[in-house]
Amino acid sequence: MPKPEILALKGDITQLMVDAVVNAANSALSVGGGVDAAIHRAAGVAELSAACARLGGCEPGDAKATPGFRLPARWIIHTVGPIWRGGHHGEPELLASCYRRALQVAGELGCGSVAFPAISTGVYGFPRELAAKIAIDTLRGLDTNVARVTLVAFDDGTMSLYRQLLATPTHG
Repeated sequence: MPKPEILALKGDITQLMVDAVVNAANSALSVGGGVDAAIHRAAGVAELSAACARLGGCEPGDAKATPGFRLPARWIIHTVGPIWRGGHHGEPELLASCYRRALQVAGELGCGSVAFPAISTGVYGFPRELAAKIAIDTLRGLDTNVARVTLVAFDDGTMSLYRQLLATPTHG
């Protein structure tokens, strides 16, 4: 299988014309804050909340899918990132697992394009420089049928990190 093309853009993940958007969810898959709240609002809170309730939660590092409902995206892939506790409690490995599992689920659903937010960098407190490096390194290392991955930055600082890291050639 090929490697996905990885792009970055600053914008609103809920507006993107992709096959799937990834939601930075909480383990209960209930309406949270940040990107999770925005995705629930755009998709339809009642419909998405009901679909999430049927999934029975999600463990950190895992991913589960629901329909996209009112989003342009056909699917929403919910993944639960780690809460930053200093970096010595498996946080980097769990974050990498979020990207791997979400892309695996996207591939199983037949998605050709997926958009990711900066998982765990909001209220979960993951340092955004490390999170961006883990995201890009993990995605570059995956073989998948998903042709295009878009990393969606909410702010200029994250966008700058993505641009800088994507401009660095892969080694290995």
